[in-house]
Amino acid sequence: MALMDFIKKQFIDIIQWTEDDGDTMAWRFPMAEFEIQHGASLTVRESQMAVFVNEGKVADVFGPGMYKLTTQTLPVLTYLKNWDKLFESPFKSDVYFFSTRQKIDRKWGTPNPVTIRDKDFGMVRLRAFGIYAFHLTDPKAFHTTLSGTMERYGSEDLEGQLRNTIVGHISDIFGESGVPFIDMAGNQEEFGKALKAKLDPMFGQYGLSLDSLNVQNISLPEELQAMLDKRIGVNMMGGMQAYTQFQTAEAIPLAAQNEGGLAGLGAGMGVGFGMGQQIAGAMSGALNPAAAPAASPAAAAPAPTPAAAPVSADEIVASIEKLHGLVGKGILSQAEFDAKKAELLKKLG
Repeated sequence: MALMDFIKKQFIDIIQWTEDDGDTMAWRFPMAEFEIQHGASLTVRESQMAVFVNEGKVADVFGPGMYKLTTQTLPVLTYLKNWDKLFESPFKSDVYFFSTRQKIDRKWGTPNPVTIRDKDFGMVRLRAFGIYAFHLTDPKAFHTTLSGTMERYGSEDLEGQLRNTIVGHISDIFGESGVPFIDMAGNQEEFGKALKAKLDPMFGQYGLSLDSLNVQNISLPEELQAMLDKRIGVNMMGGMQAYTQFQTAEAIPLAAQNEGGLAGLGAGMGVGFGMGQQIAGAMSGALNPAAAPAASPAAAAPAPTPAAAPVSADEIVASIEKLHGLVGKGILSQAEFDAKKAELLKKLG
């Protein structure tokens, strides 16, 4: 009966793995009830490693090459099985193959904004995303911490953990660097290097090597980005004073469309002349903030003059020239200018 059982057994004399996809990282050789023949051939291709596991314990590890399985090529397994002399009979052992090919273009990103403390803006929320690449370097560590006895372990089983770990370290990097968000957004390469250095030990615990990590974008949520854009616009225009002048000039065309035109902004021609001077000053300051003189309170609010005070010819001509300039800027229509001009010319008579 023992002889019949021996005859029925099937023996393995060639052990190898031909990868059929690019995602499998660990694969268990199908043993079933088979036994490995003494002197069997083990083929480990480039970008592969093989591990023999005996009763749950990792024994011998093989890199690329072709091996004849003997006590010389299986020293650890020989010790675990207490082979005190050359063995010539078949034996049982689990064999796992591991892919060491680099996994590239793996994407990471923050599913939700991460809250950080920033030097310029205080507490802000930001988003970041990019790509990374890694490969397996230590099959024993990978087997004991991740893949275990699974028949197949793919990169898709691992990437969720890796992405979450990357995102979890972003706030730490910002806090430790102390670099403001504005400067960090402009130095994404340095940020990626700092983040990679933080993650290298964690990848090593899994038997992996983090080959590269790139930060492609660091940004604020839309509502905060709109506020930042407005602040940048104010600074580009020379500060709040210039920005206020610009807003005033932007509002003038709307006022000119109202009933009464620009004259409706004041009461009578006397106030109209003063308003015209303020409009011209606002336009000049908005277009050339550096050249705009600082207005004194007296200039900003001209002293009222008696309604019947005579207006000189020079003042009338100057007023007409200013109004004509407003026509060129699109603030006054030609019809409004003609009406004001006719009214002023009457005063010369």
